[in-house]
Amino acid sequence: MPTYDFDLFVIGGGSGGVRAARMAAQRGARVAIAECAELGGTCVNVGCIPKKLYSYAAGYAEAFEEAAGYGWDVAKPHFDWARLKANRAREIHRLNEVYESLLDGAGATLIAGWAQLVDAHTVMVGERRFTAQHILLATGGMPFVPELPGKEHVVVSDQMFDLDPFPKRLLVVGGGYIACEFASIFKGLGCEVTLLQRKAHLLSEFDEDVRDFLAQEMRRAGIDIRFNSEIASIREIEHGLCAVLARGQRVEADVILFATGRVPNTQGMGLEQVGVALDDRGRVKIDADYRSSVPSILAVGDVATRQPLTPVALAEAMVVVDLLFGKGKRRMDYAFTPTAVFTHPNVGTCGYTEAGARMKFGEVTLFSSEFRALRHTLSGRPERTFMKLIVDKASDRVVGLHMVGPEAGEIVQGFAVAMRAGATKAMFDATIGIHPTVAEEFVTMREPMPG
Repeated sequence: MPTYDFDLFVIGGGSGGVRAARMAAQRGARVAIAECAELGGTCVNVGCIPKKLYSYAAGYAEAFEEAAGYGWDVAKPHFDWARLKANRAREIHRLNEVYESLLDGAGATLIAGWAQLVDAHTVMVGERRFTAQHILLATGGMPFVPELPGKEHVVVSDQMFDLDPFPKRLLVVGGGYIACEFASIFKGLGCEVTLLQRKAHLLSEFDEDVRDFLAQEMRRAGIDIRFNSEIASIREIEHGLCAVLARGQRVEADVILFATGRVPNTQGMGLEQVGVALDDRGRVKIDADYRSSVPSILAVGDVATRQPLTPVALAEAMVVVDLLFGKGKRRMDYAFTPTAVFTHPNVGTCGYTEAGARMKFGEVTLFSSEFRALRHTLSGRPERTFMKLIVDKASDRVVGLHMVGPEAGEIVQGFAVAMRAGATKAMFDATIGIHPTVAEEFVTMREPMPG
């Protein structure tokens, strides 16, 4: 029986990696985790957490505007970008220390540096060599920017939190959730925002009604959205940057953000040399137990996952720990995974899109509602809310739930529990709503959509 330095060596100190290392160590395994940057990965450092903090900041601008309708006279507010950046940095540093403390408390060994695979059981971190019975890849992903003239002038999402100075004009390229969120955030903070999307819609993986409604509301908020548009080149001009579009138009901006997708962090780790197979998108190919083509090497999170979401990576990590150091009975169910997009207004969704439900179940019944929330009867803001239910006609089960409106993520999270439990439309109808709330609309929609 070979003797190894560790039972588990985790490469990557993001959400999935830290969770796996901590929980495995708590079960008595000898665990090491290698990370070359700050602990917490994309989510904590340059993703979910700082983005949500900045979304809150943008929301205050809306609140100041609304206050007058409720009898408050508020002096013209002043936004201090430097103060927001400093406060965010302090909070992220605190979270980095929390992650380190959790690992230390569990007894895991933290190794700073870039890790590379030598063979199925050996890892090099700098000049140090370590062996492990199991190796877990949890290296996440990184922003992708396509090749084009002037590429060196653009920024990616990682850089948006510390821009200096604050841009007066922002050009966002892309139509996914990252592009939409940053467009909304910087518009709310006072920036003039243009969003270019090469497709004819936003949020390709989302329900068609949701993405159309969101585009309408973002435009209502003052964001210049241009569909079927692509950038041919970018050049510096006297006062900023100029993007030349494929059809000849020009857009000037102080900052150009490319939010054109993410790719897995699989380069420079020696994966190919040890025989770890990658798919056509560069992700680690895994089986149902998260094992790669090399059985001792496993992978979770964005580097391999079916759903690139932080809570999914955490859940996958727990399955792997149970597989390696538990009873191996824990399983991951990807159905009805809720998610949110922190645009203004928010998007919250769980289950199937209308198109996906028709493909999966055949006949479906649709319910939807669009309205101006009670809050805005006095606020004066024209923002509207959209809600939609998709019901499998054969079973009456609610298989899709979608919302565009304030606090959509908070609302949809609760309904996701009901949907995983198999709630039917009849159960929704029998549930008493909390009045007056936006959320009650999900249990009061009675008339199906025509068609």
